Amino acid sequence: MPETETMREPILPDQTGLRRIYDQYAEVRSAAVRELRTRIEDIFSGSALRPVMVKARLKDFPSFFKKYIRMLKAGDLVFRPVITDLVGVRVICPFIEDLDAAEETVRRHFEVLECERKGSGYSFKEFGYESTHLLIRIPADITEKTGPLDCESAELQIRTILQDAWAEVEHELVYKAEFTPFDDALKRKLAAVNASLSLADTIFQEICSYQRRLNGELEKRRESFFRKIEESTDALLFSEEQKEKTEKTDTLPPGPPAFAETPLVSKSMDDLLLNALFAHNKGRFDEASGFYSRILEMSPGSDICALVYKHRGMAYFARSMYTEAIEDFTRALEMDGASYKAAYYRGVVRSVILQYAGAVDDFTLSLRINPYQPFCLFRRGQAYYHLGDYPAALADAEASLALEPESVQTKKFRELLHEKLKM
Repeated sequence: MPETETMREPILPDQTGLRRIYDQYAEVRSAAVRELRTRIEDIFSGSALRPVMVKARLKDFPSFFKKYIRMLKAGDLVFRPVITDLVGVRVICPFIEDLDAAEETVRRHFEVLECERKGSGYSFKEFGYESTHLLIRIPADITEKTGPLDCESAELQIRTILQDAWAEVEHELVYKAEFTPFDDALKRKLAAVNASLSLADTIFQEICSYQRRLNGELEKRRESFFRKIEESTDALLFSEEQKEKTEKTDTLPPGPPAFAETPLVSKSMDDLLLNALFAHNKGRFDEASGFYSRILEMSPGSDICALVYKHRGMAYFARSMYTEAIEDFTRALEMDGASYKAAYYRGVVRSVILQYAGAVDDFTLSLRINPYQPFCLFRRGQAYYHLGDYPAALADAEASLALEPESVQTKKFRELLHEKLKM
């Protein structure tokens, strides 16, 4: 039968020749792998993103030759296959959100020749690992240091911890297997495992995002709380005229006007706490107190109750409701005897309403639980100062400076005490 089209002779691999070339460059490639891994670790060590691990590997000859054959079988190649992933690096990140940041970091420092997003085309019924594969050019200074590599690129993979775990298992079960006798039941099990890992990745990311929001709101709340402390106590310390104007009572000027509680989108304890902190940071202290109270009505465990009482006490303090604040900090201590912050906060409130003897007791309790608190030593020193015990106040100032030598406030306080003691 006459041929209707030109038939090409198959490209037959010369394994011995290929092995000779592979071995010729194996040592310099191994050196390049180490250099590349160190380079990538250094790049990420100087960024906000810290991968869990950076792995590097040089594809061994059996794997190289198998891929060579697969590429020959896969298409009608005119030229011999070019293996682009002889050198491989893997960047493993904790969370999904880190993947884009890691890729952006790599792109800033390397020339990216190709990008492939594995798994992006799978339907919900299919299973397969997800990963970002970047083909990067090996920097010239590395090849100048190690010598020619007979390859110009390296494959850099970016994955989460769970994506990497799945990829390792799938590689053993599917990719490296000569024969995969998976029936439908086994395929469904693999799909279920993959779906579970993907769901876990998503949940971990949601928890991480929630924690970041929560920590951000907590930090804002702390800043506003400490600002009020400074305004209420430090002015008394460094201005005798201010002291004369302050009455020794817990009936002090009211805080910001109250706002009506907004309808809750979610009734979960976590959402209530986040809503409370958000309202707290916006100065809507009455609304924040309402959210805290709603959480307490849900009868959570004693550890959560202690935390919420502490937060609500801070909200009462911001509204200048000092009696209520003291009551909540006391409840927090009853629920959690190790809450040194609750003892410290109660001492602060007592300092504000000029109950200095009680404040000293609270600060002492807080320091008994956690002695490494420069701010608590400073505040107790203030209380001793107002009680006229200048030697005790100076001892606390010195102890505070030993823990935090650069505190301008404490240095100023120490100077004041030196003047009082005529030292």
